[in-house]
Amino acid sequence: MAFDYYDLMNKKKNNSSWRLMTADNGPLIISFLDHVFRMENLRQIDEDELKMKLEDFLFHLRDGRDDDPFPRSAGEYLEDWTAPGKDWLRKFYPPGSDSAHYDLTPGTERVFQWVDDLVGSGFIGTESRLNTCFDLLSQIVRGVEEDRELRIAELKERKRLIDREIRDIQNGHIPMMDERQVRERFLQFSRTARELLSDFRAVEHNFRELDRDIRLEIASWEGEKGELLEQFFGSHDRISHSDEGQSFTAFWDFIMSPSSQEELTRQLDRVYELESLGELLEDRRLKRIHYDWMAAGEQTQRTVARLSKQLRRYLDDRAFWENRRITEILDSIEKKAVQLKDNPPAGEFAEAEEHRIRVSLPMEHPLFVPAQGIELVSAIERSDNEEIDTDKLFNLVYIDRERLEGNIEASLQGESQIRLIHILEKHPLEQGLAELITYLHMAEEDSRALVQAGEQDSIRWNDGENIVREARFPRIIYSIRSSDGAD
Repeated sequence: MAFDYYDLMNKKKNNSSWRLMTADNGPLIISFLDHVFRMENLRQIDEDELKMKLEDFLFHLRDGRDDDPFPRSAGEYLEDWTAPGKDWLRKFYPPGSDSAHYDLTPGTERVFQWVDDLVGSGFIGTESRLNTCFDLLSQIVRGVEEDRELRIAELKERKRLIDREIRDIQNGHIPMMDERQVRERFLQFSRTARELLSDFRAVEHNFRELDRDIRLEIASWEGEKGELLEQFFGSHDRISHSDEGQSFTAFWDFIMSPSSQEELTRQLDRVYELESLGELLEDRRLKRIHYDWMAAGEQTQRTVARLSKQLRRYLDDRAFWENRRITEILDSIEKKAVQLKDNPPAGEFAEAEEHRIRVSLPMEHPLFVPAQGIELVSAIERSDNEEIDTDKLFNLVYIDRERLEGNIEASLQGESQIRLIHILEKHPLEQGLAELITYLHMAEEDSRALVQAGEQDSIRWNDGENIVREARFPRIIYSIRSSDGAD
């Protein structure tokens, strides 16, 4: 599609990415935000800490210069960068915190990608990109093919080529990539991996925009409450069932699979052993990029859950005020009726449409039915030889949370992550359902725990009376958090 002149002029005035590239302090903004957020891989940062980093950054830029190119304070710069129309930083208050935090916006991420291409290496890898395009087209063609015979023939051909490659390797003919091919593919992987991290901010931004649109619809809604609720739940279904939501769900399911994480770790370790990559291996963050993906994806998941919770509370508040208004109207009617009971207005003061006389025949009334008396025996005779078991009156269940926390800590020894069902297999339930509920309550308060509401696990136990109980609960995954935010 050809670019439109007037559309480009509008974007030049209103698009945050364009405004950042043409800003007087653009180099300062881009270099500082890249240093803080991308190089340190931060998804959000406290306002005081960000001000301190900016003051240090400005101090080094001013050092040795007679004039002051940056006369404003760090706080003034941050306020300017978050102002409407610029939106290079997002200022917000996280749940449970009364101090402001900052995060990058999708517009700033797009500028970073453009600058990466601008100042990147002069090497342009066309072979790896061509292979990527060819592989994508092959996946599309294979994925939409409905002819079973043709798909079977393709699989047989691929099997024949794999068998021939196996025979060549067995005979000593091992095809190897040269240094140029290895470097080319590593550069493409590095770029795609970083772009994927920036995509999470765009996905999270789109979810917030959709939530804002739903709130505007609710605020201006004039129809029935049932239609409003239908609109609300339908909108949140659109989030999960949209192309973007389904793609994010597929990514999250893949990256949270232990086998996928182990495979990514193994491949990255092997790549970082290649001496042919030379200076390209200086960026050690790429070696743990899949953990950065997990951390960014988890924050996006929590953002969507938090938006849903806030929107439900918003609807509850509206229902409360609406019910209160109805009650006030009814109270005012009752007060006016009491004031007029001794002095009703003359003439017709009320009308009832389609009134009719209700006829009530005597034989339609039900006959009197006397109430049945219940004899209450308050004195209970006790036999002299009868013994009463009073243990059940004092049989209170106490769950030792420290013991359960110890079970979790012991299971995480040597494991980067583990599911609750596997912890229960190592440490079976001793107190049945009460102990399981305590585990679930602890998971809600534990920052290491990730609850996947869409997946379920089940467990069985013997309640001590030779009765096997079974319970299903949402899948809970415990992960070890390291100091750099990776699992």
